[in-house]
Amino acid sequence: MKDSVKNHGNDYSQIPLFAGISSEDLLSVFQCLGSFIKSYKKGEYILLSEDDVTCVGVILEGTVKMIKEDLWGNQTILAVMEQKELFGELFACGNTIAATVTFVAGKDTRVLYLPFDLVMHSCKKSCLFHHRLIENMVTLIADKSVQLMEKLEIVTKKTLREKILCFLDHQARKHNSRYFTIAMGRVELSEYLCADRSALTRELNLMKSEGIIDFDKNTFKILRLF
Repeated sequence: MKDSVKNHGNDYSQIPLFAGISSEDLLSVFQCLGSFIKSYKKGEYILLSEDDVTCVGVILEGTVKMIKEDLWGNQTILAVMEQKELFGELFACGNTIAATVTFVAGKDTRVLYLPFDLVMHSCKKSCLFHHRLIENMVTLIADKSVQLMEKLEIVTKKTLREKILCFLDHQARKHNSRYFTIAMGRVELSEYLCADRSALTRELNLMKSEGIIDFDKNTFKILRLF
């Protein structure tokens, strides 16, 4: 369901993509780009693999899972994007705009869409705030590349415990705290780590009993460093 951008003017001030752009200028940007908002229910497909990606999505509420599926239906979560983050930008900026992954709403989600081609090519007015938008977009594309490199680092660890510790280390750095809440439940985390869910649960409980970590559902605390 599409919704008007103007109805949500207070949602944009803290979004990194729009850093340094006033609310008044943003409305001009949205009008220039033909931006729009769509809402999705939890579990609803947002974009399927092989679909063309012409817009960048900005998550206003909820989460979006980037999923890779094989011919046998096995799924691997490559990343989970949270509120204020982008998705689809890596495909929209490539030579081939067809997605090689699927995007699914992890919760009830609202997404602001911006046509990528119009974002990256300044309008005839050459507005200063449009140049700032381009700079912000390039920075966030680089950040997403780093995020996917972190995923590669995690899943190439030899043991499940090493994968868990590496994942928790990245989360602690992201939140700048040893106490944090992640956006994934156990099923999603096992898919992200490419691990069996039961094995993940056993290992987490063992690490808790050894005093390495503590957790309550999706909230973790690192108790001991190595």
